[in-house]
Amino acid sequence: MPKGVYIVPFPENEPVTPYENGSVERDRLIAKYKELYAQEIDVPMHIGGKEIRTDDKVKIAPPHEHAHSIGQYNNGDTSHVEMAIDAALSAKEKWAALPWEHRASIFLRAADLLAGPFRDKMNAATMLAQSKNVFQAEIDAACEMIDFFKFNVAYMQQIYEDQPGSNPGVWNRLEYRPLEGFVFCITPFNFTSICANLPAAAAMMGNVCVWKPAGSQVYSAQVIMELFKAAGLPDGVINMITVSGPDAGDVVFNHKDFAGLHFTGSTGVFRTLWQTIGANIASYRSYPRIVGETGGKDFIVVHQSANPAEVATAMTRGAFEYQGQKCSAASRAYIPRSIWEATKAIVLDQVNSIKMGSPEDTSNFVNAVIDEKAFDKISGYIDYIKQQDDAEIIAGGGYDKSLGYFIEPTIVVTTDPKFKTMCEEIFGPVLTVYVYEDADWEETLELVDATSDYALTGAVMATDRYAIDFATKKLQNAAGNFYINDKPTGAVVGQQPFGGGRGSGTNDKAGAYLNLLRWVSPRTIKETFVTPTDYRYPFLG
Repeated sequence: MPKGVYIVPFPENEPVTPYENGSVERDRLIAKYKELYAQEIDVPMHIGGKEIRTDDKVKIAPPHEHAHSIGQYNNGDTSHVEMAIDAALSAKEKWAALPWEHRASIFLRAADLLAGPFRDKMNAATMLAQSKNVFQAEIDAACEMIDFFKFNVAYMQQIYEDQPGSNPGVWNRLEYRPLEGFVFCITPFNFTSICANLPAAAAMMGNVCVWKPAGSQVYSAQVIMELFKAAGLPDGVINMITVSGPDAGDVVFNHKDFAGLHFTGSTGVFRTLWQTIGANIASYRSYPRIVGETGGKDFIVVHQSANPAEVATAMTRGAFEYQGQKCSAASRAYIPRSIWEATKAIVLDQVNSIKMGSPEDTSNFVNAVIDEKAFDKISGYIDYIKQQDDAEIIAGGGYDKSLGYFIEPTIVVTTDPKFKTMCEEIFGPVLTVYVYEDADWEETLELVDATSDYALTGAVMATDRYAIDFATKKLQNAAGNFYINDKPTGAVVGQQPFGGGRGSGTNDKAGAYLNLLRWVSPRTIKETFVTPTDYRYPFLG
């Protein structure tokens, strides 16, 4: 069999299609959106290469038009979880033994298929069922997913190339084995690319996966499975199930071959899963790897030297892109009194000009929140704010779910730095501002660091370099992704590896080699060329 040391060209980030008015790309994407809108699909579970359907159907509807049906998915039970685990374990031996360059080729092919023939369908599915505008869908469902696949292949090669030194007469090697068992992947609704990356990152390193997407993301999850199949991913390597969390947990976390959890979702759920795994630790074949990216209460802290127009734009984009449904979205801002009025005038002008509606209309910057549960939670916070004496809504504050789950971009100003919406994760288009006295810069940084249990993203805005340096040091543990003079969102694969600490997760950095290292179990191999034949050492003579 031919052998070689295969080098993957280090990738470049996928260019973002601008979808300008009148462009061929925009017309083609909107046509695909309308095509999907007009049809109904039946999304199966994908287990061992087979499509599994049940009698328990769940409606899929666009969040921005919840009365309209675009299909259904099949709700499973514990038997389907068991089937998926069995299928994964049956595929494990051949998949783990496959030379790494063939695993790499599958995901490189997936990247190129997504960049070409799958691009419009993946973006349109994300727009339709997750209510993202064309730009948010493009940077997520197309560009970031392509980047995950390509960069992770390069990181895989980098990991395999990392080998130990050897003394004369000895050859030391490191073998990067997949984990012993299966990996369970739980993914959220808000980023199609994350949903593909969580199982793909583990599978790329030779693991087999059981994948449970959020019910509100199943539509684009189906397109992801179509993409994996077109790229040549063998049956059983990634198995997609649509079951309830308790049903999945009852089977997965009591299985001796459970080897790892790759999770993105809420902090509360992640902590519960960790507790369950801990309680069952003696029943597993090995200690499971637990990787999670969870919540955030992300901040923008502003120094008096900052430019008000830059601050306002960071607030608008950081808080209201994708309706604030990003774990990195700006949710609290600390602004010095000396520049607040100027900043306020600009941000109000921006927010009041925002259009809201269906993603089909590309002039809409804001679309619907994901479902009624999210709508009720976010609108509940807005109702609470309206009843308080120490907070004032200066923009937005309206909401309506008669057609779709629409909530206006809302800016709140509070006199209490520990006001409820300064502390709790909302996961919606609500930004709370605390105006501080300029002389209280250092005390405000301490406030930023201590207010939240989370530590995902944050930004400092200033032109004073001493202030930037001081804030960077003071807030070193307050955010895993820290931005200087920018909004705290929009991490790019290969440029800003993503993840945070404290209540925001294990900080294993999606989009970097650090994440892939969690899905291998290294074995050291020492080979001695001239083996001793006498036990006596020289010191005994």
